[in-house]
Amino acid sequence: MSKPSRVALVTGGTVGIGAAISESLLGAGYRVAANYARNVEAACMFEARTGIATFAWDVSDLQACARGVTRVQTALGPVEVLVNNAGVTRDALLHKMTVAQWREVIDVDLGGCFNMCRSVIEGMRERHYGRIINVSSVNALAGQAGQTNYAAAKAGMIGFTKSLALESAAFNITVNAIAPGYTDTAMVAAVRPDLLAQILKTVPCGRLARPAEIARGVLFLAADDAGFISGTTLSINGGKYLS
Repeated sequence: MSKPSRVALVTGGTVGIGAAISESLLGAGYRVAANYARNVEAACMFEARTGIATFAWDVSDLQACARGVTRVQTALGPVEVLVNNAGVTRDALLHKMTVAQWREVIDVDLGGCFNMCRSVIEGMRERHYGRIINVSSVNALAGQAGQTNYAAAKAGMIGFTKSLALESAAFNITVNAIAPGYTDTAMVAAVRPDLLAQILKTVPCGRLARPAEIARGVLFLAADDAGFISGTTLSINGGKYLS
């Protein structure tokens, strides 16, 4: 069991998988900060329901991330667990994809991972402790038509994870990724029903993941006693893609 004093910061932490991660960390005794970008109503409802402190900033902006981390650390203490969960999709076949659709996904999903890690890594190295968990995707491993931007960003997170793990191991900082499969969230609910039905046929478990099932993987990797696990990608996809 991790010490109650650990501070965990979850980006995109007020809805969907991020909300489940934030709540699971709170239940395990962490002091949790949940970041969000624009959905103020959802963040207010989440904070009122859970008591978890919420903080607004755009993870695609490095300076905003640095200021946001300072705000969290002033309120709660040093960030010792970082979960990079914030992400967007802007699906289109490549021959129809706009530069804006490409850039937004790369900047938020992959750029946000860099920006947040850059904002906490020096403090973690100074304290000789840290847990970083990057939320990738099954589509980073298997690919998905219409998601060249998303798959590229999420695959980039896996390479980023391995490299930062090598840089950080001597400082008692672990860096891991999880690759969720299709999960029962608003993002997946927006998929056309006929397409979603086809996707579910490829999942041996025959259903969507529950957000809490993804959160369990994060809790495992965030724990104090997970210190010998680093540079890995934990697939939680119901058997859809085996690597």
